[in-house]
Amino acid sequence: MVFPPPETPLYNHPLPVIEQWLTDLGCQQDRNNLHSWTVERSTWKATIYLEVEELSVCYLDAAEGGGDIKRSFKYSLSREDIESAVFSGP
Repeated sequence: MVFPPPETPLYNHPLPVIEQWLTDLGCQQDRNNLHSWTVERSTWKATIYLEVEELSVCYLDAAEGGGDIKRSFKYSLSREDIESAVFSGP
């Protein structure tokens, strides 16, 4: 699968490319909720949602006191910028 250049806004990526990108980054798609993906790293875990207008991330148990941290990124951001922001962790 051919990816657009990393500086391309995410809205210019076909859905199968976005799904492959997430898979390549170690995310697993929820088979019951196809817009939902999970990812785990050594120090954090998160759920990523492919929403209508943005990509949302919920870092689980990452806030002080054990709460979740939620962030959203518009699809107008580049794949490179979203990857840097999301996968650097909470």
